Amino acid sequence: MITSRHNPKIQWVKSLQSSVRERRAQGVFVVDGVRLAEEAWRSGWEVRLLLASETLGAREARDARGRKLLHDMQQKNIPLEWLTEDVMQYASETQSPQGILVVLAMHEPAIPQPLHFVLILDGVRDPGNLGTILRTAAATAVQVVFLLPGAVDAFSPKVLRAGMGAHFRLPVKSASWQEIQPLLHADGLNVVVAEAGGEIPYTRQDFTQPTALVIGGEAQGVSTHTQSLAQQRVTIPMQPGVESLNAAMAATVLCFEVARQRGDPS
Repeated sequence: MITSRHNPKIQWVKSLQSSVRERRAQGVFVVDGVRLAEEAWRSGWEVRLLLASETLGAREARDARGRKLLHDMQQKNIPLEWLTEDVMQYASETQSPQGILVVLAMHEPAIPQPLHFVLILDGVRDPGNLGTILRTAAATAVQVVFLLPGAVDAFSPKVLRAGMGAHFRLPVKSASWQEIQPLLHADGLNVVVAEAGGEIPYTRQDFTQPTALVIGGEAQGVSTHTQSLAQQRVTIPMQPGVESLNAAMAATVLCFEVARQRGDPS
C-alpha cells in the first residue's frame, strides 16, 4: 500500500501527467478512470502499471466495473499498487477520482491502406477541442488523424478525457508534411483545407473522392505552408457578422458531411 504522496512511483505518474517531454522520453502516458482504462485494455494497449484506490469497490456500477478490470489485469500479471484515498486524490488529475490510474506504453500507430479519408490538424492547441475532434473522427470513419508540429500533445490528460476513448479506436500520429505527403500521394488523396475564406461551400465539395481534410487552429487557422498545399478550400457558410466556428465544431460539421456523402453508417 502506497501511503505517501512522495513515493517515487506517485511522483513518476505526476511527472507523466504534467510533462509532454517526460511522456515522449519514456514512451508512456497515464489514463485516469474506469472508462478510459477499459477502452485501452479492450484495445490491447500494453499496461505498464496499474494504480488502484484502497476503497475501490463501493456500491456503484462503476466500482463493479473497476473491480472486474482489476481482476482481468491481475490475471495477466499486470503490476498493481494500492493507494490510500489521499494519495489517489493527489495522483489523479480529476476532482473526483474513480479509483484507477493506468500507465500505458505508447506505440507507433499502424496506418491503414489504402487511405481514403484522413484528418490533418494544423495548429490545434486547445486540449478540449482536440479531444472532441478525435471523438468526431472516430464517429465518422476517419482512418487516421495526423497532428502537424505545434499541436497540443494528444496524450495529455485533458485531451485523453475529452477524447473519451477515441485514442484507442483510431490511429493518432504526430507528423510533418514531409512525412504525410508521400502517404497522400500514394493513394491520390485531395488536400481539402477548411477556412473562413474558402471558395467552395462545404456541401458542394465532392467528399466521395479520397480526401485529406485539413482543420486549422483556433487562433491562426492553417499555416501559410499548408495553404500552399491545398487543392481545394472549403468554407462553412454562416450569417453575416458571425465569427467562424471553433476548430472542434468545424471539424464535426465537415466530418459528418463526408460521412453523409459517402453513405457511411455514422
